[in-house]
Amino acid sequence: MYKNNEEQKNLLNQFLSSNGVELSAATLEKLYAFADLVVDTKEYGNLISEKDSQKFLSRHIADSLVPYIYIGKLVDPSAAPQDDTAAFRAEALSMLKGKRWADMGAGAGCPSFPLAIVMPEVQFYAVEPRNKRVQFMNFVKKELHLDNMTVVGKRFETSGLAYLDFVSCRALSTFENDWERAQPGLARGGKFVTLKSFNNIVHLENDPAVHIYKYALPQEEQEYALVTRGNE
Repeated sequence: MYKNNEEQKNLLNQFLSSNGVELSAATLEKLYAFADLVVDTKEYGNLISEKDSQKFLSRHIADSLVPYIYIGKLVDPSAAPQDDTAAFRAEALSMLKGKRWADMGAGAGCPSFPLAIVMPEVQFYAVEPRNKRVQFMNFVKKELHLDNMTVVGKRFETSGLAYLDFVSCRALSTFENDWERAQPGLARGGKFVTLKSFNNIVHLENDPAVHIYKYALPQEEQEYALVTRGNE
């Protein structure tokens, strides 16, 4: 049980603290509960590998929360590094009330469920065509009382979702392919947000249309990147 796994909890909290984020005890407990549901629920098939189940907080929850860490930059990419404070993040969150965020290929719920837990003011759509995953996410939504989450059992292209403020995905395909899928569903001025291995997006470093924020995860050797592109 992750709520009793002090090592994993400490790694997650150190990661958040090092990035200027402090979550309430109730929010953290809900994140731990989500982790336990993913790792321990067996009736919906193999949701996660045995190796990853040992580090779900430090690897998958931490990674899923990176868009929250940088939420101020998502709202205002021109903000200076010194503006990336708790107050700046709170101001950005206040501007997101009622905004709509869809996650393509949501799988077992990362990053959409952790993000929905920490950003209750945003309406999330977890879009996933595989029936077992859809059943699992609906189960989790009910268990965690996530009123700001809607599970959509379709491919993103046929989901009917449109004029979205954000579309995200995590380690789905190439940046170019993911952007091509996401762009038609975005409102003008909406943002595409994706989490990738930095090695897979290094070719975008000089692309003026994208913003790249590099980060490291606890006890992981490779470098990662949050990559965003606006729908102008």
